[in-house]
Amino acid sequence: MINKTLHHQIYLSYLLLTFIALGAIGWYSLSSLQQFLYDRTFQDLEARAQLVETQTRDLFHAGKHAPLRQRADELGRAGGMRVTLITPEGNVIADSHRDPSQMDNHGTRPEVVKALKGEHGSSQRYSHTLKTELMYVAVPLRHNGQVTGVVRTALPLTVIHEMLEGITYKIALAGLVIALIATPISLLVSRRISRPLLAMKEHAERFAQGDLRSRIHVNGPQDIDNLAFALNTMAAQLDERIRTITAQRNEQEAILASMVEGVIAVDSDEAIISINQSAARFLDVRMEDAQGRSVPEVFRHSQIQDFVKRALKSVEAVESDLVLDRPDEERYLQAVGAVLKDAGDVTIGAVIVLNDVTRLRRLENMRRDFVANVSHELRTPITSIKGFVETLLSGAMQEPENAERFLRIVSNQSDRLNAIIDDLLSLSRIEQDSEKGGLVIQETELRGLLETAIQHSSRQAEEKNIRIEVDCDAALQVALNPPLFEQALVNLVDNAIKYSENDTCIRVTAQASPHQVVVSVADQGRGIPREHLPRLFERFYRVDKARSRQMGGTGLGLAIVKHIAQAHNGKVSVQSTVGEGSVFRIHVPRVEAGEPAGNA
Repeated sequence: MINKTLHHQIYLSYLLLTFIALGAIGWYSLSSLQQFLYDRTFQDLEARAQLVETQTRDLFHAGKHAPLRQRADELGRAGGMRVTLITPEGNVIADSHRDPSQMDNHGTRPEVVKALKGEHGSSQRYSHTLKTELMYVAVPLRHNGQVTGVVRTALPLTVIHEMLEGITYKIALAGLVIALIATPISLLVSRRISRPLLAMKEHAERFAQGDLRSRIHVNGPQDIDNLAFALNTMAAQLDERIRTITAQRNEQEAILASMVEGVIAVDSDEAIISINQSAARFLDVRMEDAQGRSVPEVFRHSQIQDFVKRALKSVEAVESDLVLDRPDEERYLQAVGAVLKDAGDVTIGAVIVLNDVTRLRRLENMRRDFVANVSHELRTPITSIKGFVETLLSGAMQEPENAERFLRIVSNQSDRLNAIIDDLLSLSRIEQDSEKGGLVIQETELRGLLETAIQHSSRQAEEKNIRIEVDCDAALQVALNPPLFEQALVNLVDNAIKYSENDTCIRVTAQASPHQVVVSVADQGRGIPREHLPRLFERFYRVDKARSRQMGGTGLGLAIVKHIAQAHNGKVSVQSTVGEGSVFRIHVPRVEAGEPAGNA
């Protein structure tokens, strides 16, 4: 395992950088030298080829092959190179090192191909004729501006390779020497840097153990000296702050011990002496920001400021209910304030105790709204029944046509009253089963459940010529309570049919993921304005009260859907665009079959 100490990391890093630098310099030098030698060889061969072209042009155009071969041999021996003369068809007519009749067609050689195009061509490859690697340069032979042949010269690259091998050996030897020199230097530098850092590490460990009076004394580079000074300053400040915090904590323990409620202690100038976490959470402030600052500066709520002033001025304890406005909802606090006195019975401040009663107030409001809504919903059919019965008793029974019409109205209102009571009982039963954890779920084919729910509403859909499409995997198995989930689906589909125009389409889809199943009911109705969406699932809440009652709704359908989803530990959501339609969704988490939904 590699040693992870700072000393070894710095030492190895320096060595690695040294080796990388030496390797890069050596590689670059060899590459540059090799390229330089190749370029010089190419230029030399190019000049020789042009010279050969000048001396063989007349013989080549005259078709004197024998003198050409003799001239190629002479030029090759004189220049220490290989000379080859090639026709436009690629046939070799003269070569300084081999009989042309025994040589292959050279029309496909890359340097020859380029020369036949009127350019200077070059290539490097192994020559099977000379058994060595050669560099070839070919130049065109022209007559009256036309390429009539090719002159090619070649030199072996053996000399260049031998030269490069020698230089490589020298560079490697020099790099080894530099590496041997750099190794002890890197060791010394790494020790000089790591030694004071290790000393500071030991003192930092003492600081962590509580010994804040220890001080660091090192002798190193200026940056390390500055770091040591900063650590010493930090230790002194931490020591002072910890002592202050300890003293403050001892003062607060007598006030805040075992307190669950929010507690705020202020002095006579309304400066905050202490505040606990509960009070900070109630009032949306940070404990650190509130300490030592004035109440108006920390709390922007005028009710809190007024209550603190009352508590400081009052001899007896004062009580008040505070309402704090929030962006999402209101928060209700029950506040009790009493003055703080010293041993001489002099008022030095006040203590404010806060209880969050938001949930209780919300439940009270919900109960009050529910009672009012139930009373209103029940009063309408009861008033109607009572009115028509009195009309019948007043003599309308003697008029058969009116009597029958009135009795039908009484019957319809009775059915409406019965539907409201049934829905209320359903809500109550769902809530009780959910709270007791008695809602047992089972694996169910979701597509079959969707089709069954749609069949309940098929007659209403046919009356309005509405098409209902189902998109659900036939193999999808979901653990849920079939009767309750079917009831929720029926409510959503019924609503979609009621508020959709004739000759439209309703899509019922199911999408599954490893963690949840989402069932959507999308219609093409008139849509719901945005301001109604947050309260759409409340009991008896209606967007259009008159139209909803005319369609026979109880105002509890969506509330039942919401409670069924919650009974499965799920939720409901709605997305709607006015004039385009609405999409209602039931989100149900996946649970094991047979497991109570309340414990999912």
